[in-house]
Amino acid sequence: MRKAFHLVINLLLVFVSFDSAGQILNPVKWSTSYNQVSETEFDLVFTAKMDEGWYVYSQYIDEGGPIPTSFIYNESSNFELIGKNKEKSDHKKEGMDPIFEMNVIKYADLVTFTQRVKVKDLSKPIKGYLEFMTCDDTQCLAPTEEDFSFQLKSSLKSEANGGTDSQEDGEEPKESKIDSTEQAPSDTVSVTEETADKSADGFVIKTDPIAECGEPLKTEKTNWGIFILGFLGGLIALLTPCVFPMIPLTVSFFTKGNSDQKKGMGRAALYGFFILLVYVLLSVPFHLMDSLNPDILNEISTNVWLNIAFFVIFLVFAFSFFGYYELTLPSSWTNKASQAENAGGIIGVFFMALTLSLVSFSCTGPILGSLLAGALSSDGGAMQLTAGMSGFGLALALPFTLFAAFPGWMKSLPKSGGWLNTVKVVLGFLELALALKFLSNADLVKHWGLLKIEPFLGLWILIFVGMALYIFGKIRFPHDSVLDKLRPGRIVFGIVIVAFVVYLASGFMYNESTKTFTPLKLLSGLAPPVGYSIIYPNDCPQNLNCFKDLDEGVAYAKAQNKPIMLDFTGHACVNCRKMEEHVWPDPRVFKMLNEQYVLVSLYVDEKIDLPEDEQIEVMTARGTARKLRTTGHKWAHFQAETFQINSQPFYVLMSPDGQVLNHAVAYTPDADTYAEFLRCGLEAFKTLN
Repeated sequence: MRKAFHLVINLLLVFVSFDSAGQILNPVKWSTSYNQVSETEFDLVFTAKMDEGWYVYSQYIDEGGPIPTSFIYNESSNFELIGKNKEKSDHKKEGMDPIFEMNVIKYADLVTFTQRVKVKDLSKPIKGYLEFMTCDDTQCLAPTEEDFSFQLKSSLKSEANGGTDSQEDGEEPKESKIDSTEQAPSDTVSVTEETADKSADGFVIKTDPIAECGEPLKTEKTNWGIFILGFLGGLIALLTPCVFPMIPLTVSFFTKGNSDQKKGMGRAALYGFFILLVYVLLSVPFHLMDSLNPDILNEISTNVWLNIAFFVIFLVFAFSFFGYYELTLPSSWTNKASQAENAGGIIGVFFMALTLSLVSFSCTGPILGSLLAGALSSDGGAMQLTAGMSGFGLALALPFTLFAAFPGWMKSLPKSGGWLNTVKVVLGFLELALALKFLSNADLVKHWGLLKIEPFLGLWILIFVGMALYIFGKIRFPHDSVLDKLRPGRIVFGIVIVAFVVYLASGFMYNESTKTFTPLKLLSGLAPPVGYSIIYPNDCPQNLNCFKDLDEGVAYAKAQNKPIMLDFTGHACVNCRKMEEHVWPDPRVFKMLNEQYVLVSLYVDEKIDLPEDEQIEVMTARGTARKLRTTGHKWAHFQAETFQINSQPFYVLMSPDGQVLNHAVAYTPDADTYAEFLRCGLEAFKTLN
């Protein structure tokens, strides 16, 4: 099941890169060279140069993840391999990969693979082919093969010339490109001839759509989301016992401690600006790390042991909020910052802001820790952390500036009291729930089976039931006073929590149509996937009736007179998983896929060997020749040559006779857009009947 899933993922990855321009991606360039190390031994060097943002993978990766780089040599008694192929790169990235959700080793920019060989006869070439897979942060291309050939020549001086074992002075290692423009052998064929006919007994796809709907949905990454989360975190921090009482005290200092009211307001605004600056400056070290290695933040955040560390840290934060102990910074830091306030002027105001940040750490620290963990777990790097810190600092700074400008607003503030501690305790429950997210990450990577979807949801239900009991006064923590009566606001909040508990429990509802649990959209990215289940493990996405061979799917579609959805996919595609778990279960989408379409999933990395008569050499869109050895090769080539795209996911709607119905789409996370894409295909199909 796992292999089939990853196969679907890879084909879908092929189609992800099919944009409106429809182009073939070629982000990796290979070259070869060799070095002589003795009379009979040579180092064969394979060098991969990647475009910015793209990676190739190590030879040594566990099964179930990306396709490892591999080197296959034509059988020959003329040479033998000595030891393993060595990998070297200054841009090695190792750790938990967000696309494949497992530990991988991958290389960016430049990597060399070196294989030592012992050769008997230098006049005979060493031939073979290499296979590799390349991905960026959002998509992967189908596994690709490149032929190589080494014609070795000795660079050692002969015995007559001194018999040394060194290269001639100034002689460079022999190097050649794996030429992407070389002419194909005479026995190759184009996709419009033999390969198109081979795909399905003469089945040829007519790619001009008969309807204009279905343009791919384009999304752009933005930091506004985490900025808003940071801002909300700052607002919550304002309502804690460490910060809230400081607002009237500090504003009073600026408005009453100065004879010039305008000057006082100006200093208050400067104070707010410096609060914002302090939190922005906290993100600067992460930019330095990002400049050394753009993926270092993602690497450390996805490391299994770091996730366990985050789990422990969040537990510590939670019990601190519950009131069992206080988290504080060294008192010497606060004392020095407080003393510096007497410097006066702008410097004095800056140190006042710094003092506030230090003394409020016991309340703001856990919130900042959550923000840090969230930013590191995303793919935005240090910029997302800066955006989050900016939002947090702005939310803390605004009250001091606004209340200084409008002192009358102070009367509208609620008085300090026991409600401030309630805010802290509620945050403690939230920290406890978030801690499980990091333990779940580690569990998924290590396959411990400790936090599958059932125990995860069960623990979250217990946590929020505990929060509800606390809000209704049934349980207390060390700094809580006796609750005499429930105020309306507390009752409403308690009801909201109870409603959320019911929502969590609905995650155990069995979906008759998909034969699995119902995914909870609010927990997307927090909870394990519903397929990671004890009771209902997913075998096929949403248990739909799928065909994994085009001929079989077409024959069934003709018999049923239904349109086809070609699902080019592979084994390791996060975007494909998102589509299958969060878009396909949508009632409108699922109904159409299950009842009105024939789903044909073509896996571009399937390793099943083709029959010998189908193992032919073909020309690719880049002008190179390749041999179709496996079923995956066949579908990858079929996809690239037919649709001029080589990434996944990619979805094509067509009639049983091969007429494309509308524009194909790639990753489309909006269910409404995807449902409209399917509906449009059905309408176009009706016009053919």
